[in-house]
Amino acid sequence: MTTLLEARYRTALRLLPAYYRREREEEMVETYLWGVDRDTQDQSRPTAGEVASIVALAVRTRLGAAGAPRRYALLGASARRFALFAVLLQAASAVVDRVLELTWGTTHGPAQWDLFLTRFNGHGPGNSVPVAVLEWTLPLLWTVAYAALLRDRRGLAGTAAALAALPELWVFAAPFVTDAYPPDLAYATANGLLAWLTVLALCAAYHRDAPPAALPAGTPGLVYLAACVVMGASQVALPPLSDSVWAPATAVLLAGLAWLLRRPRTPDTAFALAALGALVLALRVTTLSHWFGVLPAVVRFGSVVQAAVLLLLTAALTVVAGRSVRERAGRA
Repeated sequence: MTTLLEARYRTALRLLPAYYRREREEEMVETYLWGVDRDTQDQSRPTAGEVASIVALAVRTRLGAAGAPRRYALLGASARRFALFAVLLQAASAVVDRVLELTWGTTHGPAQWDLFLTRFNGHGPGNSVPVAVLEWTLPLLWTVAYAALLRDRRGLAGTAAALAALPELWVFAAPFVTDAYPPDLAYATANGLLAWLTVLALCAAYHRDAPPAALPAGTPGLVYLAACVVMGASQVALPPLSDSVWAPATAVLLAGLAWLLRRPRTPDTAFALAALGALVLALRVTTLSHWFGVLPAVVRFGSVVQAAVLLLLTAALTVVAGRSVRERAGRA
């Protein structure tokens, strides 16, 4: 007769995918019940640590643990690609923004330098010097996360990414604890989703059973440098269009087009680029909708075109990746 404790364990184990439960459920239940007096099993329940370990195992088995079926292996590979690409995108974006900001401030006279320093002088709504310094410096840790991930230092990569993403949470909290102005909710939400979905994918997909991170082409340093050059050039060459989304969106567009033109095509990379494109598209749309009424006509036109191309590219990547999956399944 099944006891209440056994039923509770089996309920928790339903978090695991079916293929894993078929192979391991009975063994796991026996292990959990080993040494527990049967007379007390109707008054007991799984511990928080046991449930947490089952949740962690569920993440690993659904994101491509060893021996996982093809669809779970693809999901895990796609999540790892997304995490790597999103970390790279935000690392290059943070560096380029700060380099260009410093360059502008130091080359356009004292007035521009003073304007740059105003964010750090403690004046203005919600302007705390330590907070301003952290908001400016923490995003640079995306570069640390990128380097650590490609050196297979997963703990350091996850910690650095989480710290780099903290400013995207602070914008929501600041109006409640300081006199800072509330953010544009749609844009701040899209920006926060990009940052924290990256952290989540990084920590979940690069579990202990996952293979080391690897770029689909190029060496880590050259790819990072190329991303910085592309973003920087897109801002310098078209300064009227250079809001905070223009350069990342340009980089995603070029990466997606390059993938569509290469052979062979891997569906995990396509799904990762499509997910990243969808998040950047959300940033593009929220930025455009917030400022549409005050933007010059050329900027509105450029932003609308970029949004349309991002939408088409994301759809094309998804379609091509889906077709590739079906073709591989047919050959298997």
